[in-house]
Amino acid sequence: MAKSVLNVEPRVRTGKGGSRKVRADGLVPAVVYGKGIETLNLRVDPKALQQATATEAGWNTLITLKGDGPYDGKVVILKDMQIDAIRREPKHVDFYALDLKKKIAFMVPVSPQGKSKGEKEGGTLQLIRHELEVFCLPTNIPPSIEINVEELEVGDAIHIDEVSLPEGAESRHDVNFTVLTVVSRMAEEVEEVEEEELLEGELAEEGSEEAEEGSEEAEEA
Repeated sequence: MAKSVLNVEPRVRTGKGGSRKVRADGLVPAVVYGKGIETLNLRVDPKALQQATATEAGWNTLITLKGDGPYDGKVVILKDMQIDAIRREPKHVDFYALDLKKKIAFMVPVSPQGKSKGEKEGGTLQLIRHELEVFCLPTNIPPSIEINVEELEVGDAIHIDEVSLPEGAESRHDVNFTVLTVVSRMAEEVEEVEEEELLEGELAEEGSEEAEEGSEEAEEA
């Protein structure tokens, strides 16, 4: 369980104007929300935020907020972050306030362990699900879901029902979906060709629709 502390400040002005003012000051507008609490508006130093989440848990780090306000001492996780498309800097941050005594859903990364027999024979390990939804107490969030793949041969797969979760954690998926599989080189190449053909078909269809729309506009003119 990874923990950190983050100093934050209250944000009085809200809306687009308030957010622009916060960014002009070199900070990031943020909100804290959660079950049974009133939404709180904050502003955060982006460098401090980066440091707070620079743990093995990443976004699942338990962050204790510090500052002068009702948010002081609240334990939160980073729930969402909007990134500026050009500057690649955070534009807005959402924190979710936690009840440390109640289980909720967390997205936890999948971590294959070892090298499969299929890979040694020339196959490829395909990670179908990079993250799994896990229900557990905030204090029991695993940093990753480790899956041993050493005995897998080409054509073998691991499904969610076969994944061992840490004690106190559970999966509530209704469908026994595939998490990872080992495929042959040939199957991988065929899949890549099919994806390329599908993309080409979609682009050709879009071009045809645009041409039809242009023709209709010309006729109307």
